[in-house]
Amino acid sequence: MKQGESREYLERYTLLQSEDCFKLGRDSILLSHFASVKPGIKVCDLGCGIGSLLLLLSQRVETLVRCGIELDPVAADLARRNLAENGLSGEIVTGDLRMRELLPPDSFQLVISNPPYFRQGTGKSGGSTRMEEQCSIEELCTAAGRLLRTGGRFAVVFRPERLPELFSAMQQARIEPKRMQVLSYNREKPPYAILAEGVKEGGAGLSVLPVHYQEEG
Repeated sequence: MKQGESREYLERYTLLQSEDCFKLGRDSILLSHFASVKPGIKVCDLGCGIGSLLLLLSQRVETLVRCGIELDPVAADLARRNLAENGLSGEIVTGDLRMRELLPPDSFQLVISNPPYFRQGTGKSGGSTRMEEQCSIEELCTAAGRLLRTGGRFAVVFRPERLPELFSAMQQARIEPKRMQVLSYNREKPPYAILAEGVKEGGAGLSVLPVHYQEEG
C-alpha cells in the first residue's frame, strides 16, 4: 500500500482506501443491496470514486461486466487497483461523465451512482464529494439515460428534500421512477436519504418499500 492508504475488509473482497479520496460509507452499502442486479449484465458506476460500488455489487453477482467513470485521476487509479487486487475485470474511465464521447450510448443494463447530494450555495459542508460543483442531478440523470439500454435501470441514493428534483430529472432523461426506499436512523428521526431506481422508457407506477431504519440493521 502507498502512504495514506488503508484496507477495508468486505465480505468477499478487500477495499483499498485513501485519505485523499471519498471513503466507503453506509449509503453505498445500502445502495448496492437495493439496486436490481442480474448475472452477466453490464454495469456502469457514474462517479465511481475508488470503485466501492463495483466491488459491493460484485459480492452479490460476480459475473458482471464492470465499468466506472471518475473525474479524479487519483480515485480512478485506486478503483483500477481495487478491481485488479480482487481478481475482477473492468474498465475505469478517467473523465467527465457529462462528455458524450466517453462511452457508447445504450450500452448498459444498470447504471448506478452515489452522487454529491447538495446544491451549490446551500451552505452545506463537504467539498466537491458532497456538493454539485462538477455535475448537477440533471446532468447525472442525462448521462444515465444516454448510457442505459431501453429497459435498463438507474439506481441512485439522494437527499429526501430533493426528491422532486430527482424524479423530474429522471423523467426528463426518459427514466421512469419505479422503486423507492426511505432511509432513517431510527423511528424518532426524519429520513436522511432515499434510494430510488428507475427504468429507461418504463411505464408509470412507483413501488415504495418499507422504511429502512439503521437501528434495525
